[in-house]
Amino acid sequence: MHRGFALSSQPRTADPLAEAAIAEITSGMIVGLGTGRTASRAITALSERVRDEKLDIRCVPTSHVTETLARSQGLPLIDFAMEEEVDYLFDGADEVDPMLRMIKGAGGAMTRERIVAYAAKRRVYMVQEAKMVHRLGERASLPVAVLAFGLASTRASLRRLGLNGVVRRTMDGHLFLTDNGSLIIDVTLTEGRSLDELAAEINDIPGVLDHGLFLDEADEVLVETKAGSIERLHRPMPE
Repeated sequence: MHRGFALSSQPRTADPLAEAAIAEITSGMIVGLGTGRTASRAITALSERVRDEKLDIRCVPTSHVTETLARSQGLPLIDFAMEEEVDYLFDGADEVDPMLRMIKGAGGAMTRERIVAYAAKRRVYMVQEAKMVHRLGERASLPVAVLAFGLASTRASLRRLGLNGVVRRTMDGHLFLTDNGSLIIDVTLTEGRSLDELAAEINDIPGVLDHGLFLDEADEVLVETKAGSIERLHRPMPE
């Protein structure tokens, strides 16, 4: 992709991670906007580029929260129901392992994030160095989006897979609902599981709508180090 763009006449916010995530975006693109605090940094940086460089892009938000932020920043949004492909997606992640497999869903938006990622030609994710782990589940729980109908039965099915967890609640104690109206069960991943097999087993449970295992979505991961530099990690080629 063409990476060149005109220099802005106004100084941009100094955010190397966000700038790296949006550097490939050019006029004519449909851009997927991720959800979460890290993705929000790139959304703000993108709005500055659109304003300063007069970029002609259209954006697909992956959550109501992202949509609200994008609108406040003046980014042009489109209805993804009417589009087949996305040119470029940037998003964050909760954990990333050495093979660029990820856990996502701390914000509850993993279903829409996965749909947009599946449609995207290129997918770039951003994390802080602390989110790089030796194995998924080291620090983050695995979110599983489920229907309220049959909740107890679905939880029992997850327990039979060795996935024990709790139904997510808001800070004021109410049940957390995703933008799609589903509940989330946050489960603990134990060491030694085949993630591909586990993802398939979770998908096979009636009542499960989605989960936070993103095993092959990342084309590239941008890592913000403690020193403030950006490390680029590319998906290992299959042997």
